[in-house]
Amino acid sequence: MQYWLVKSEPDVYSWDMFVAEQRTFWNGVRNYQARNNLKAMKKGDLVLFYHSVTHPAIVGIAIVIQEFYQDTSTEDKNWVVVDIAPHKILSKPVSLKQIKLEAILQDMALIKQSRLSVMPVKAIEFDKIMELAGEDVAFLHS
Repeated sequence: MQYWLVKSEPDVYSWDMFVAEQRTFWNGVRNYQARNNLKAMKKGDLVLFYHSVTHPAIVGIAIVIQEFYQDTSTEDKNWVVVDIAPHKILSKPVSLKQIKLEAILQDMALIKQSRLSVMPVKAIEFDKIMELAGEDVAFLHS
């Protein structure tokens, strides 16, 4: 299993909107590195859902339910989407400020490449974020 993080501005597409829809395709990605990350996602991978801009924090966990396919919002074959579904809201959101205070998270793409909208997360980083959120890591890995 791999871990990922996707960013969304909550006033554009929030966790609550996502939960209400029960699934979405992650579209509109127009950065090649982010696109390559979408292409690397596999069914069953866990995805951290990050609210950016106003109150930057990881607020939930999604799961990849459909691997990449053509982004129908463009005719350009370079761009793809994946389908994700809500998996779990975090007991406590994990703020960007908290993340920046953790030595083990200093190399996260979220900090190093802050403008990237879709990024990989190492297992050790995922586990630390779950600890900060008060989540049972063993349950999430099953």
